[in-house]
Amino acid sequence: MKVEDSATKLEDCGDALVVAHDESHGAYEVAKRAFDVLFSLFVIVGFSWLFALIALAIKLDDPQGPVIFRQTRVGRGGRTFSMWKFRSMYSDAEERLAGLMRYNEKDGPVFKMAHDPRVTRVGHFIRKTSLDEFPQFFNVLFGQMSIVGPRPALPSEVAQYTPYQSQRLLCDAGITSYWQVQRNRDSLTFDEWVDLDLLYVRTRSFLTDLKLIFQTVGVVLTAQGC
Repeated sequence: MKVEDSATKLEDCGDALVVAHDESHGAYEVAKRAFDVLFSLFVIVGFSWLFALIALAIKLDDPQGPVIFRQTRVGRGGRTFSMWKFRSMYSDAEERLAGLMRYNEKDGPVFKMAHDPRVTRVGHFIRKTSLDEFPQFFNVLFGQMSIVGPRPALPSEVAQYTPYQSQRLLCDAGITSYWQVQRNRDSLTFDEWVDLDLLYVRTRSFLTDLKLIFQTVGVVLTAQGC
C-alpha cells in the first residue's frame, strides 16, 4: 500500500481507532507549535558550536560523504518530508542495506542491528549520545516535525502498516517520544513500540511533552542511545 493511502487506512480503522485528542483543542496545538519554534531556535543558536564540531569530526572520519544525511520520512497524515540527521554511516550505507536484512533484529517493518557495520567511528559516538538527531531541530523549525511525537518512519515501512499501526500518523512526528526514553527500547517489539506511540496520541498534552523532554535530556547525558 502506498504512503498516500495512509489517510484512507486511518479512516478505515473503525473500532481499532484509539481515542485521540480532539483537534478542536486548539490551545494545546498553538502552545506546542510556539514552544517548538522557540526551543528549536534556542538549540540551533546556543549549540551552533557543537554543530560545527560534529560536522568537522564527521568529515575527518569519513571525507567521502556529506555531513548531513537527508532521507524521506513520513509525518502527520502520511505527508512526506526530507528529514535531516548528522551522517553516522559510511556514504554507501543505503546500497549495503539489502545485504544486511537477514541480520535484522527487529520484527515488523523496521530494520535495527546492534553492531551495524555501516556505522562509522564518529557515528557510534553521536548515535550513543543522540547527537546525530540535532539537525532535526531545523525540521521542527520549518514545521515538518515537532519536538515530541512518534519517530518518523520510512515510506517503505508505512506502506506495510496495518490500520492500527497507521494511527502513529495521527499527530506530528517528533524528535523524541515515549519509545525514545525507554531504557530497554532496543529490546521492545515493533508492536510494543507502536503501543507507546499510540499512548502518546491518546494522552498528549503540554505537560506530557515537557516530561518527555526532560527525560530525553537524561537519556542524552547518560548516552543511552543505540
